Amino acid sequence: QEQLVESGGGLVQPGGSLTLSCAASEHTFDSYTMAWFRQAPGKEREFVAAISGTGGNTAFADSVKGRFTISRDNAKITVNLQMNLLKPEDTAVYYCAARRYYIGIEIPRVYDYWGQGTQVTVSS
Repeated sequence: QEQLVESGGGLVQPGGSLTLSCAASEHTFDSYTMAWFRQAPGKEREFVAAISGTGGNTAFADSVKGRFTISRDNAKITVNLQMNLLKPEDTAVYYCAARRYYIGIEIPRVYDYWGQGTQVTVSS
């Protein structure tokens, strides 16, 4: 059964950095578009970043541009989200997601696979 497992969340001070990782269970995902979403309490799930199957295309939400980067290692079937200059408003549960095509990447409902999420808290 295909699955995604996130790791790397935690508590960090404002201005700090964290790297989230998403490990996929099947090589099915090595050609899939992979994305990160986040959801804060009382808010809708929102797009953070995405990367195409080859890694040649990436996209970021305006709120994280210049601070977050996304990368993938298809040999290890992992996708990483490097988060720098973290702000309190980045606090949320972060989810990894996967779909076959690099289309509609900012829309949660188009993704076929989701991880369980990992908590990121930015606080002093």
